[in-house]
Amino acid sequence: MISNRQLFLNYLGQTSEDPYMLEIERADGIYLYAPDGKKYIDLISGVSVSSLGHNFKPVQEAIIEQTQKHLHLMVYGEFIQTPQVKLAEYICKLLPAELNSVYFVNSGSEAIEGAVKLAKRYTGKTKMFSYVNAYHGSSHAALSLCGNEDFKNSFRPLLPEVYTLELNNFKQLELIDKNTACVVLEPIQAEAGIIIPELAYMKALREACDENSCLLIIDEVQTGFGRTGKMFGFQHYGIIPDIVCFAKALGGGMPIGAFAAATNVMQSFKTNPVLGHITTFGGHPVCAAAALAAISHINESGLVNEVVKKEMLFRKHLKHNKIREIRGKGLLLAIETGSFDSVLKLIKQGLKDGFVSDWFIFHDTAFRIAPPLNITEEEIILACGMINKALDRI
Repeated sequence: MISNRQLFLNYLGQTSEDPYMLEIERADGIYLYAPDGKKYIDLISGVSVSSLGHNFKPVQEAIIEQTQKHLHLMVYGEFIQTPQVKLAEYICKLLPAELNSVYFVNSGSEAIEGAVKLAKRYTGKTKMFSYVNAYHGSSHAALSLCGNEDFKNSFRPLLPEVYTLELNNFKQLELIDKNTACVVLEPIQAEAGIIIPELAYMKALREACDENSCLLIIDEVQTGFGRTGKMFGFQHYGIIPDIVCFAKALGGGMPIGAFAAATNVMQSFKTNPVLGHITTFGGHPVCAAAALAAISHINESGLVNEVVKKEMLFRKHLKHNKIREIRGKGLLLAIETGSFDSVLKLIKQGLKDGFVSDWFIFHDTAFRIAPPLNITEEEIILACGMINKALDRI
């Protein structure tokens, strides 16, 4: 009989020459379980997706309840569907009052696609800026905004009139001009290895966008819904974006994305042309029901208020001579080793020892720590001990 391992290699499209090849049969809390019963602490939450861990009961119950009512009914935006309506209302209550209209899609890449289309449609302009080592997804417009040339050169030509800024370079803000439709930025650059903008820079960027009547788009796909110790990453800087994009943790483990803007901006999609942006499965009712259960728990449980304390526990207990630096906010951390070889060995050793970590797309000398937000203090101390021992072994 052919094993699942061989079927995986035979029939699934591959994304690298060396996939994890970790077979998981079930998951619960912070743990992933292999068919032989071996368990692994999930320290990356499916790359910031499973912020409430696995098998979270309120999310499960919301999924089951909605499946008993209906699944897909109609392309997004035509029928009034209770899960979408309730979720949009809840998201808007979490956001600043200026951001009062939500458009649902299926993923973070799609949220970025919709957001830049909306910026071009609303402003009537075409020039866009993103940042060195930014990552916004793999679809064509999202890839065009990618800030790493090696990552996108094989796919050119991409969108025209996309230019790159250096984070925290105040002088380059002068490049934003009256022909600029939007600037797209992560509130923390995740795949760059956790790079945090300066507070003064973010305020200056907001001013530059205002002066040139261009829209500031904040990509909260990895940082949204409590990951950094605030509900949204942009809240660390005291600014309000014109468009904000979500995905990952929004769905509580189900696939959903969204972007939010002011109603007068979002209404640009209604005319010239009609159906200026459409999606078949965006805001799927089961995903929307799961999302509401997830983000309402994150918001109402007080979980976000515990994130910084848990960050400090990681910083306190991750002590090893191979660790040069710990960067990040909340439970989005980069553990710097200074060596890709060390990172690769650490990740492989972790799979042997029973924990899952990961590297960053554009920074290969640090490994990622982004566990479920509801990881306990005892579990953090256990995980840190396992990492320190793994560092000993490599």
